Amino acid sequence: MIGVKDIIRNIIMKQKSNFIIILLAIFCCATGCSQSYKPASLVPETPSKAPDYLCTWNLQGYVCSYKSSVAMRHELTEQNIFGDGPLEGWARVFPKIHKDLFLVLDDAWDTPLKSGDKAYYGSLILDTVRFPSVSRLNPEQRLAYVSDKVKSLGWKGLGLWICAQQAPIYKDEDSVQYWKERFQWMNAAGIRYWKVDWGNESKKEAWRAWLTSMGKKWAPNLIIEHAMTPAVLASAATYRTYDVENVISIPHTIDRIANLLKALPKGKAVSIINCEDEPYIAAGMGCAIGIMRHPFNGKLPNGDPDHAFPLAGRDLKSRLDAEVRGVRWHRIATPFGINETDFYIDSNKLHDFWTMRDHETYIKDHGPGYINAWDAPAIITRGLDKPTVTLPRRDSIYPYILASKYPNGAIAIAAIGRTLDRQYSTPRADVLLQVDNYNHPFGIFGHFDSLTIEVKGASSVKATRIWAQDLAGETPIDITSEVIQRGNQFIVPGSVIDKVGLSAATKGDKSEPGLVLNFE
Repeated sequence: MIGVKDIIRNIIMKQKSNFIIILLAIFCCATGCSQSYKPASLVPETPSKAPDYLCTWNLQGYVCSYKSSVAMRHELTEQNIFGDGPLEGWARVFPKIHKDLFLVLDDAWDTPLKSGDKAYYGSLILDTVRFPSVSRLNPEQRLAYVSDKVKSLGWKGLGLWICAQQAPIYKDEDSVQYWKERFQWMNAAGIRYWKVDWGNESKKEAWRAWLTSMGKKWAPNLIIEHAMTPAVLASAATYRTYDVENVISIPHTIDRIANLLKALPKGKAVSIINCEDEPYIAAGMGCAIGIMRHPFNGKLPNGDPDHAFPLAGRDLKSRLDAEVRGVRWHRIATPFGINETDFYIDSNKLHDFWTMRDHETYIKDHGPGYINAWDAPAIITRGLDKPTVTLPRRDSIYPYILASKYPNGAIAIAAIGRTLDRQYSTPRADVLLQVDNYNHPFGIFGHFDSLTIEVKGASSVKATRIWAQDLAGETPIDITSEVIQRGNQFIVPGSVIDKVGLSAATKGDKSEPGLVLNFE
């Protein structure tokens, strides 16, 4: 039995222990032990709520060497998606961001594999030859089986490419009941994303709006993406900028975003723009991402160059880290509707062009010698003033500068490279961005000579600690001593952005830097 003396002795020992802890804390403060403090990862573990996805279309094309559209459709099979063969296992690519993405099965999942009968486009009934594991199941159960399998591999969920029509083979069925039943299948199967593309109704605003209203009623958790018809922006949850040639994708995509931002007056938030396979443009513009590139690098299986992702220029399939950084930024700041904030679109346009050679496009008229050119605004901002862009030398060229203040206060700025003749350039500029405060995360993408963050209305600013982290990594880096704090400005050298923003880069990856910056 413990006596009174023992109890008293234990109390005294505990008090001594607490006293020692207090002394140690005082000693650490006096000697600078606090320097060892490091926050947890600046990128949350919680999955992004953004409607981002990976689409299978270019995977379908690669494995058949883009022989034809028919051949590409033939490759959308259960074996290719989930198998272990050399060009299979599509559902295992980009493992680091599975939980942030929908896996979207593209064109042909609901048409018969053997015949490719186009009368089934829009049936939304999973073909049992493509997916033999579902052969004994009804349409709803088939979808649920694949949906559950995708989620078991860590993905946010299953998405589906949708032909914009009622399948001709079922043309005599009542349209309301037809779509009601299919939305009910989606709801029961837990399918969360539709990519509504071409079809008999694809250019009809009223039909697309009607489909969206039906979806909200019968499958309220389903995100319906539209395209081709800007008039549907007022009702679409997401709107895709649509297909572009990768050799000229940057100016083409920026210009399309500029036009969409002008489509509606400021008001209740509507469509989120999906700018497809341009993750840094997406980050800078508050857009969603639709990944099209993939890790099957090099030439096509038949030995031809991959015309969808030419090695010349950016060599996009060697820039997979950019996708990881863009998607993980969305854990911090979620894309937002096109009319949710004010915007600025520069009247000055930059001119990009690419002199085409063989195997660099899917467009037949753009053969060797064709000058593939596009103009786009030099600067676009959303919810922010126009930044000041200064070139370090007179003979330098301007990058595209894109910046957005997200609804949660986070700010992203991206310096986007240029496509000039047959070169992809990443020019550096000194960029000054004015902000209302610096108490929110900053996403910084691309190469800069320097980035100055200026706090409006403040005579001076002071941060005791400044942390930065490669968005592809997990380790914050203290850059306090490397950032110049002067008056109401924080000046981040471009060399620091490069060092931190590429600190977690995959060996051999060519992506530009992308980091998150936090002030304390």
